[in-house]
Amino acid sequence: MRILIDTREQEPYTFTGYEAATEPATLPVGDYSLPGFQDRAAVERKSLNDLIGSHMGKDRERFERGLARGRHYDLIAVVVEASLADVSQARYQSDMKPQAALQSIVTFQVRYRIPFVWAGNRTGAEYMTYSFLAKYLREIGERYNLAVQAQDRKEKAA
Repeated sequence: MRILIDTREQEPYTFTGYEAATEPATLPVGDYSLPGFQDRAAVERKSLNDLIGSHMGKDRERFERGLARGRHYDLIAVVVEASLADVSQARYQSDMKPQAALQSIVTFQVRYRIPFVWAGNRTGAEYMTYSFLAKYLREIGERYNLAVQAQDRKEKAA
């Protein structure tokens, strides 16, 4: 599988140990996608500090614009390199109160219909990113095969 990594991604995953090759791309939404599906599938990676920072000031506006653009994608997720407990216990570098951060995250999930996946750490987040993209590609392939079979049956019946 080929995985596109946004050229602005500052700490890209290598996907070492996965059946994946990576290549840089300018993605309209998110940090990771698939060739040919850049406008249909995206995963946004967030470290804990980056996640909290994206809830304040101009970073919040930019983050929300990205969520709004991705809300109609077939696959969209924010994969967080931390746990929910890390947020609730303020294990980040910010003055933002944990309750405010959590309520903001819940608001984004409801408003944009985008799941935030608490992967626990960077290794878990890389795994989840790979898995989301691999399963999406598999589902697209299965749908394509079903469409081809339906066309074949229709042509044989005619």
